[in-house]
Amino acid sequence: MLRSVDGMRKPKQEAVDGTGYSVVLQDVRRVYGRGGNTVTALNGISMKFAPGTFTAVMGPSGSGKSTFLHCAAGLDRPTSGTVLIDGLPLAGLSERKLTELRRERIGFVFQSFNLLPALTVWQNVTLPQELDGRRVNKAAVRQVLERVGLSDKQRSRPGELSGGQQQRVAIARALVARPAVIFADEPTGALDTQTAADVLELLREPVRTQGQTVVMVTHDPVAASYADQVVFLADGVLAGSLTAPTAEQVADRMTHLGARSNLQVVAG
Repeated sequence: MLRSVDGMRKPKQEAVDGTGYSVVLQDVRRVYGRGGNTVTALNGISMKFAPGTFTAVMGPSGSGKSTFLHCAAGLDRPTSGTVLIDGLPLAGLSERKLTELRRERIGFVFQSFNLLPALTVWQNVTLPQELDGRRVNKAAVRQVLERVGLSDKQRSRPGELSGGQQQRVAIARALVARPAVIFADEPTGALDTQTAADVLELLREPVRTQGQTVVMVTHDPVAASYADQVVFLADGVLAGSLTAPTAEQVADRMTHLGARSNLQVVAG
């Protein structure tokens, strides 16, 4: 379940309680630039994502979706506010500790797949564990490759696979370490309709069977309809949500948000 919290600032000395949540953002702001050239990408975002939930994040261009994902996943540091992953505050962690946390507790699935072309499917899936110095659980790797339908492609390299198969490798890599949360950034943007549907079902599966958390940024109302809920951003702030969304409901909400953003640009 996702809960939005009011935007009032908490005193700095008061700790944010992330107990029972995979991801917590409390009053997160991200400002780029200095002086009169500042841009506020996020302006007081507060959300909580519980285990066993699949949430889509949507909004018009420039709404803050990418910045939200980068801050929530520890890829970027917010200007102010608090982010917790699996109960652990990210503020104050060194870059090395942040990297370790991302390998252990976070899975990533990107539109561009982010596979190393010289490595086999097996090697791409196990790379984060190898880099972390952990012993590879071969049984777990075989199991996850079977779940994504790539048992017969273990020795293949990315260039020998279709786009959908490459995205399945990326999902397998995200799943194998059983992270607290999987962040997906436009995971179906480069795929055809049927392949996209298959990939979205694969993302839903660990939510249902393993109680993992999936947070997906997307521009596609059909992709968003696979989620349990959709949250909308506009101009760096929360702009509503939908539970058990349909593609039609999402498209209608996005049309209104887009119209509002266009009016604000004209008025500005």
